[in-house]
Amino acid sequence: MVGFFYALECTHANLFYLCAMQQKDDILKEVISHAKEYGFVFPSSEIYDGLSATYDYGQLGSLLKNNIKEYWWKAMVQVHDNIVGIDAAIFMHPTTWKASGHVDAFNDPLIDNKDSKKRYRADVLIEEHIEKIRQKIEKEVAKGIKRFGDDFDEAQFRATNPNVLRNAKKIEEIEGRMKESLGNDDLEGVYNLIVDLEIACPISGSKNWTEVRQFNLMFSTELGSVAGDAAKIYLRPETAQGIFVNYLNVQKTGRMKIPFGIAQIGKAFRNEIVARQFIFRMREFEQMEMQFFVRPGEEMKWYDYWKEHRMQWHQKLGLGEANYRFHDHIKLAHYANAAADIEFNFPMGFKELEGIHSRTDFDLKQHEEYSGKKLQYFDPELNENYVPYVVETSIGLDRMFLAVLSTAYTHETLEDGSTRSVLSLPPALAPYKVAVMPLTKKDGLPEKAKEVLNKLQYDFSCQYDEKDSPGKRYRRQDAIGTPYCIMIDHQTMEDNTVTIRDRDTMEQERITIAELNAIIDQKVNMKYLLMD
Repeated sequence: MVGFFYALECTHANLFYLCAMQQKDDILKEVISHAKEYGFVFPSSEIYDGLSATYDYGQLGSLLKNNIKEYWWKAMVQVHDNIVGIDAAIFMHPTTWKASGHVDAFNDPLIDNKDSKKRYRADVLIEEHIEKIRQKIEKEVAKGIKRFGDDFDEAQFRATNPNVLRNAKKIEEIEGRMKESLGNDDLEGVYNLIVDLEIACPISGSKNWTEVRQFNLMFSTELGSVAGDAAKIYLRPETAQGIFVNYLNVQKTGRMKIPFGIAQIGKAFRNEIVARQFIFRMREFEQMEMQFFVRPGEEMKWYDYWKEHRMQWHQKLGLGEANYRFHDHIKLAHYANAAADIEFNFPMGFKELEGIHSRTDFDLKQHEEYSGKKLQYFDPELNENYVPYVVETSIGLDRMFLAVLSTAYTHETLEDGSTRSVLSLPPALAPYKVAVMPLTKKDGLPEKAKEVLNKLQYDFSCQYDEKDSPGKRYRRQDAIGTPYCIMIDHQTMEDNTVTIRDRDTMEQERITIAELNAIIDQKVNMKYLLMD
């Protein structure tokens, strides 16, 4: 009987998890559809039936993407007097990737399901299994909150509840085996863990797996007109190495003193196994990275600093503190002595959004060895030379785009029974900050609206909209995330006042044209977001 009730409990838990996952899948499908319909993201080469895991950013998507870049760049470079930015080439000398370890060690453990013919990252399959167990814990906590209300002591509940403790022990054991296997490059151990956990293919539902194999993720090509090993180069799989090989150039020409950072935004390329999660995992993607050079022995202080600082940057956007969490790496990369991810609650669950890594002095020392050039820093305070240690922050721009877009998207039913789709984007990131609308196309209203547009468009990205009824225009602007709409009507012609409408509250206020710039600036200027 005990076995029966345990099986029943597992069945209920699995049904709960599957229902939650289906709901999240539906949300992701809605976001993808909305993104295409309104010009945010298109499948690449769509007229030729597309290309797997590649996407193009449309007219609104490129604006949103550039605003995210600006928010990161200003927060990282503009407001730090010891961080500068560069823009390194995508093509680099092939020895760069030998020195960095990418040629020999930039691999993912892959496993194939024999029935679905689908290939997966073995570590991701295990992590998703762990997440299912973690969701069981959160379900128990939610039941406790519902039962005890304000008297609920969550910390004590997590420390004493038998179901929570049992599942926490499962997670600990799985993570321990996973860490040991991955740390020792024991692919058979990874395979055995998948078999022991009875992990099934998400497509076929079968557990008919191949062995686990390593797969190098770098794209190679030939430089010049003659193909061959001598001309073989790689598309960069990360932007960090462009910073490391320019470390000395920047330090000397910029007269930089330790600690200091070098930031970069740029494209990177990985021949990944893609899990059909829209722009979350692509073969061509964009990174926003900063490498912070510090004294040896001080790296953990700065590692902790940047973990907290980067989390604050994310939370300023108001996407919900509960949507973020830290996750310490189970297996450290060959260059790291500490690593953590900031995970975000995407439509498909908590996934990596940004990584913070203590890279030690591995990269600079490797480039010293392979290039024969000294990449050291003379510290006048210590009166000695040393190779700096590095703390890295690295965020996927496309993932950040998806986090912002998916969280902002809602479909609301209003008090009058009508519905609207709205993107409640942070105003500073919205593609258009304001839409200017004449009430009608006559009586001089369009001409007056153009005057107002001309007054605003040098300070803000604006859209002029005169087609359809005011209600339809408001809904259209809500759907693309425009924070404010300005309506020019017949009263405007009399007293130079306009109606300004708030996207989120839908409330309208009458103000003078002279006040417009100052009022909108206070609400949408990125500097106030950064200063908060």
